[in-house]
Amino acid sequence: MAEGEDLQTFTSIMDALVRISTSMKNMERELVCPVCKEMYKQPLALPCTHNVCHVCASEVLLQHGHLCCDPTSEPTSPAATPSTRSPRLGRRAVPKPDRLDRLLKSGFGTYPGRKRGAVHPQTVSFPCPACQRDVDLGERGLGSLFRNLTLERVVERYRQTINISAAIMCQFCKPPQLEATKGCTECKSSFCNECFKLYHPWGTQKAQHEPTPPTLTFRPKGLMCPEHKEEVTHYCKTCQRLVCQLCRVRRTHTSHKITPVLSAYQALREKLTKSLAYILSSQDTVQTQIAELEETVKHTEVNGSQAKEEVSQMIQALCAMLEEKRATLLQAIEECQQERLASLHGQIREHQAMLENSGMVGYAQEVLKETDHPCFVQAAKQLHNRILRATDSLQSFRPAATASFSHFQLDVSRELKLLTDLAFIRAPEAPVIDTQRTYTYDQIFLCWRLPQHSPPAWHYTVEFRKTDAKAKGLKLWQRREEVRGTCALVEYLDTDSVYVLRVKGYNKAGFGEYSEDIYLHTPPAPVLNFFLDNRWGFNRDRLAISKDQRAVRSVPGIPMLFAAERLMTSCHLSIDLVIGDVAITQGKSYWACCVDPSSYLVKVGVGLESKLQEWFQVPQDVVSPRYDPDSGHDSGAEDTTVEAPPPYAFLTIGMGKILLSHGSALTSRDPNGCTVPLPPRIGICLDYEQGKVSFYDAVSFRELWECGVDCSGPVCPAFCFIGGGALHLQELVANKQERKVTIGGFPKLD
Repeated sequence: MAEGEDLQTFTSIMDALVRISTSMKNMERELVCPVCKEMYKQPLALPCTHNVCHVCASEVLLQHGHLCCDPTSEPTSPAATPSTRSPRLGRRAVPKPDRLDRLLKSGFGTYPGRKRGAVHPQTVSFPCPACQRDVDLGERGLGSLFRNLTLERVVERYRQTINISAAIMCQFCKPPQLEATKGCTECKSSFCNECFKLYHPWGTQKAQHEPTPPTLTFRPKGLMCPEHKEEVTHYCKTCQRLVCQLCRVRRTHTSHKITPVLSAYQALREKLTKSLAYILSSQDTVQTQIAELEETVKHTEVNGSQAKEEVSQMIQALCAMLEEKRATLLQAIEECQQERLASLHGQIREHQAMLENSGMVGYAQEVLKETDHPCFVQAAKQLHNRILRATDSLQSFRPAATASFSHFQLDVSRELKLLTDLAFIRAPEAPVIDTQRTYTYDQIFLCWRLPQHSPPAWHYTVEFRKTDAKAKGLKLWQRREEVRGTCALVEYLDTDSVYVLRVKGYNKAGFGEYSEDIYLHTPPAPVLNFFLDNRWGFNRDRLAISKDQRAVRSVPGIPMLFAAERLMTSCHLSIDLVIGDVAITQGKSYWACCVDPSSYLVKVGVGLESKLQEWFQVPQDVVSPRYDPDSGHDSGAEDTTVEAPPPYAFLTIGMGKILLSHGSALTSRDPNGCTVPLPPRIGICLDYEQGKVSFYDAVSFRELWECGVDCSGPVCPAFCFIGGGALHLQELVANKQERKVTIGGFPKLD
């Protein structure tokens, strides 16, 4: 009797163990969170006996408008030690900070899960994803739940895995295979001890095979030609490859320089030894570079992770916004659908009542059988109203709601295009120097622009340096960073020098490429700043000076027409003169002016102040070969000896051309004179000590003409007009109102 009971107990225990084993195999579905569909990480036990991950529960409450406690904080649990905390918190994204900020600004309370706009504490309702019921979590929300530590330990035990060794197994053992202990290069296989003896018996050729350590890759003892399977013996210097004897005699290496492998070996060994010696002697440099590279690696990892995080946060924000919008739109469709279905179902019920076997029709048929008149009238009156409504519905049939949802369509073409074009910010492209606006005078005025499709730049870096052909090395760049706008001034420059400048832009993506270098020549002497003298001497009827005294226009008008008849028979000309308000008495000076290309005849240059004052006393209509419009450059030398320097020196400009001479001065018509196109600006440089004046193309600083001038007294800039014309003095760069930044005097940088 006792033995039977023991057997029955043992059988029951074994059946229970079998059931436990089977349930363990199928219990993975019990270890999966219903929200994230992954195994539980830090599960919380809900009042409804279901479980959910802590992070998942926080996200669910956030989606339903509750402010939850930080999911990275531990819930109330006596056993919540660091060793039992879930590693999932390191991988899962915490609720978005911007979402938390919006919820806080909306008036949430301090308790986790307080509803928007609530004045008094409210209980938190949690929608359980397993049973689809709302579970009351109380005022503290998730803070009142316990961690299911048992479930955590079960998950940890279930997820344990076995580490498999990566040992090399014998390739000839029958299952189960043994670990290989030897390898054979000739057989290209790995063996255990027994299999190696079996496949390399004594007294055979294989017995001479030398064992090697086991490996999965085997190499031949010598280097073989891949084409002929022969050992290589020579080296082709022309092709720079090893060759065998058969390759050597082929046409492909005819007339090639081929040497034995030993020679190539010795030469290469010598080069390699020297290179290795250099590397070994530069260990400090190598260590320094390694440290720099390691630092770069750290910065790369940190910056890369930061960039990933920023992109992830932005995309998550977009996804969250899209999810909210999707829920709103689907809710609108659902409400409309339910309303229409309710109307249609009611209409169906009304029509079903008109069927032959329906209750209303059957009831009407039975009422018609009533023979008692008063009773019939009482019952038929109520029924007749229902029959009339059914008749009207039948005669004017129309569905109570339309089945079309065409007005619930979305046009997302614009949004799709924006998402398609969504890409990383690109650095600005190389700026383009605006050569039409860039020029050199007292300072350099540098202008640039970005290409049409270039990303915008927040600011620019301008770099410049002086070029010196005689210097052995290049001068260091001078740099100015964070230049706002698209133009800048470069000041404190040396005269008669060439500077190279370049620009690059910067935005959130970093610096872009440099612009092409531009070379600019500075004036040959310090710039002289002066104004046109409007106080005495000039003919106010024919010359008009601007208010800023930097421009003058010749308007001859009626007096020129009256003189036209005399011009046909003599050299009577009307000459108008205007001078600068300064007199030069020493050193070198430079200034520039722009002459209107449509001017009839304009002369720019210098003259002795005393001689110019005498000129103002001479009548305006004079007869002198000096004023012959075809006489080239006026020097005033016909009244003095040839050796004496002339009191005047003028460059003749007319009809968009410049008349150039091949001598120092022209006193009459010169058959060797020639013309060149008028440049945008004319530059004049006076060397007072040398008694010399030079005329330049002020854009390229190409010298046009040079001559002597009398500098025995003060010398003034002078301008002559014959007929209509106009010119204006070059404005100082320092006075330009459109400049954005001034550059100069900065420390030299690499």
